[in-house]
Amino acid sequence: MQAWRVHRNGEPAEVMRLESTEPPEPAKGQVTLAVSAANVNFPDALLCRGQYQITPPLPFTPGVEICGRTEDGRRVITTVALPHGGFAEYALADEAALLPAPASLDDAQAAALHIGYQTGWFALHRRAHLQEGETLLVHAAAGGVGSAAVQLGKAAGARVIGVVGGREKAAVAEGLGCDLVLDRHTDDIIAAVKDTTGGRGADVVFDPVGGDAFTKSARCVAFEGRIVVIGFTSGTVPAPALSHALVKNYSILGLHWGLYAAKDPAAVLRCHERLTELADQGRIAPLVSERVGLDAAADAVQRVADGTTTGRVVVVPEGAK
Repeated sequence: MQAWRVHRNGEPAEVMRLESTEPPEPAKGQVTLAVSAANVNFPDALLCRGQYQITPPLPFTPGVEICGRTEDGRRVITTVALPHGGFAEYALADEAALLPAPASLDDAQAAALHIGYQTGWFALHRRAHLQEGETLLVHAAAGGVGSAAVQLGKAAGARVIGVVGGREKAAVAEGLGCDLVLDRHTDDIIAAVKDTTGGRGADVVFDPVGGDAFTKSARCVAFEGRIVVIGFTSGTVPAPALSHALVKNYSILGLHWGLYAAKDPAAVLRCHERLTELADQGRIAPLVSERVGLDAAADAVQRVADGTTTGRVVVVPEGAK
């Protein structure tokens, strides 16, 4: 089979190599999946760089989330069992991690439904307890995880403010249904959030960026607001002043979705059932901006790492349906 493999750590475009190799052999409790579509996530770049929480042995195949088919014909979505990831014709997954792919979504959309939407759901509903009528501020609103949070916020009845970088991404965020879109390059985010909320600020902040985005969020979060920290795509991990959280009465919440998969898999299944329901109702739809062939996977991962893409870029191996 054809598979992208990483033999040393570094930038994705430099260390990912497309090779011919034998299909992986499943261990006990695992299944082999024919890859129909593999979603590109920022953690794929971190895996290549050796900077992710998990460090699979070299060589490994990146691609942490796929839509695939089992040998008995089931169409499923799942996270993969590294080191045999999704940027290949075949991948491995734990049988217990398989979820039915929603019939209302094609393979590329289904591959993009899992991690980003689960992250958004747990962040907004399990951690921040977002309520109808509240104001939700989403950073990187045109990106893969951010676009999921925007859709889930609108589905929950929130007013959504999206922060993006540039006109092209602003147009994407507007198309997703943001009530207000702010360009971090040109707009005064703090003043705009306070102005549009009558001075109150944002009730919930969804932050996968960190760095300056977090600093600005802390200055425009509402009384008893909640800032949910998703990640640090800016490359800067903020060091918040806890005295500021104390005097403004806001909460800083962490969200690492993988812990739910490990510690509360029943909650992951319930979340998937709810996401499937929303997808079937047309209230959420993964924003797939590009479908690329397997031969273009390294370039796709690099572009996601560089922050130049919108929505989701999905790798579709030749011959996959």
